Amino acid sequence: MKLGIAVLFISFVALSTVGFSQTARNLSASDSPRTVTIISEPNAIVWIDEIRRGTTDAGGTLSSIKLSSGAHALRVRANGFKESSTPIGAGQRGEIRIRLVRTTDEAELLFQQAEAARESARDETARQQAAELYRRALKIQPARGPAHVGLARVLLDLNDTDGALREVDAARHTRPSYPEASAVEGRIYRETGQTEEAIGAFNRAIREAHGFQPEAHVGIGRVYEDKGQYELAAREFEIAIKQLSDTEPVIYQMLGAAYEKSGNSTEAIAAYENYLRLAPNGSLAPAVRSIVDQLKSERP
Repeated sequence: MKLGIAVLFISFVALSTVGFSQTARNLSASDSPRTVTIISEPNAIVWIDEIRRGTTDAGGTLSSIKLSSGAHALRVRANGFKESSTPIGAGQRGEIRIRLVRTTDEAELLFQQAEAARESARDETARQQAAELYRRALKIQPARGPAHVGLARVLLDLNDTDGALREVDAARHTRPSYPEASAVEGRIYRETGQTEEAIGAFNRAIREAHGFQPEAHVGIGRVYEDKGQYELAAREFEIAIKQLSDTEPVIYQMLGAAYEKSGNSTEAIAAYENYLRLAPNGSLAPAVRSIVDQLKSERP
């Protein structure tokens, strides 16, 4: 089935960025899922365990975030405000209100501008502008690890892999264990065809995050996909989906493509339909619908 292979080639970026043990690869029956709602400033970005879980709406609310049992770390940032970090208790659920305080810190404001510019960049000029904002922030505060990681991401998008690796090294100097930096390093190595180094960096990211690092699992899945080991790729994509609590449609697309390439049309259809469930108007939706129709037509 060549249609899906030709149409659906996509790279996964993180998110940015994650505390489960290695046993979190398969959620056990003892895990009691719960949900929380974050209430803060409008358009605030929310991370839980260093994984971006969404953005609050115009009213400052991000609803129905699924959490596993145990404690978690919450981080919230909105443009023009000082970032806030707080723990989520093991039994905490329902509404969590986070009050942010306005800031005049130039390094923080430049970093926020750089993050917004990188996420919205669609061409080389815009990416260069984002890189310059990161550099200005780092000139004021050289030890800001997330700025080094953000700059590494944008340099990778600009095909400056040597510069991206330098920024990963600089980020790692700001803290001894940095799962996101290791995951970005893995992406750099994969992009440059250094497969073993990529797997090593992704596995280090997973170890540093005590098993919970969906960007790294997606990265390993992409490496297996490159090698034609589609069943192994599917396993890694499934882990990432579980860790992100079913919130990233694009990984379902990747999972569907992996199953499709392995000849498992039943699982491919299920994964693609999950993509359509989560992103019925997504950019890939028309192509995914065509693939699903074709796979169903080929069934005996």
